[in-house]
Amino acid sequence: MLYLIGLGLNEKGITLEGIEAIKKCKKIYLEIYTVDFPYSAEKLEKVIGKKIIKLDRKDVESDKIVNEAKKENIALLVYGSPIFATTHISLLMDCDKAKAKVKTYIIYSASVFDAVASCGLELYKFGKISSIPKWQKNFTPNSFLDYVIQNNSIKAHSLILVDIGLSFEDALNELKIASKKKDIFLEKIVVCSSLGTSKSKIYYGKIEELKSKGKKEKISAPFCFIIPAEMHFMEKEALERFE
Repeated sequence: MLYLIGLGLNEKGITLEGIEAIKKCKKIYLEIYTVDFPYSAEKLEKVIGKKIIKLDRKDVESDKIVNEAKKENIALLVYGSPIFATTHISLLMDCDKAKAKVKTYIIYSASVFDAVASCGLELYKFGKISSIPKWQKNFTPNSFLDYVIQNNSIKAHSLILVDIGLSFEDALNELKIASKKKDIFLEKIVVCSSLGTSKSKIYYGKIEELKSKGKKEKISAPFCFIIPAEMHFMEKEALERFE
């Protein structure tokens, strides 16, 4: 059996159902390549009471977990929502296609897609989600803003996730440069940092204002951006709290 278990947003966010499943498992794996964790694996080990083995993308995408789950109970721990990433959907499909079909069980928990609602924007008014990649010397893609253009056309808010390892200042610079190339006017944006943790912060303002705040205050990973579309007056009032 393979248990795919969501961890929620902090080291205590895992559900009771998740803890009970872990007790049944021979090995506990932690997927570490989709997010900058706001806490250490050691803290999580104290909560679940078991040793954790970290896995990168190539291990999760290989047959390693599926083959082990044919013989014994295995848990894969995932930050936030356990099946948002396409890699994890593929893993479930691989289990289903395996010669000795591997049983799977998904245990859900809170994710950033729930938590962003705390800024005051209405969740049902969000459109497609995109991610800012970490630019390389000769590779500076801006296609992540194509979704923003699509969302703007239907007056939907845009959630932009930030790739692992990308600093706050660099992410803002990439957003600023890419938006100019795509001819997108960014008046004010929302920054959500470490939502669901004791370090949780939300900011709302112009990019240059946010850069200044980032230098004065610690903007902790993981963080994301929201580009608001047309807002209801209550959404505007809610966001103004974070200026």
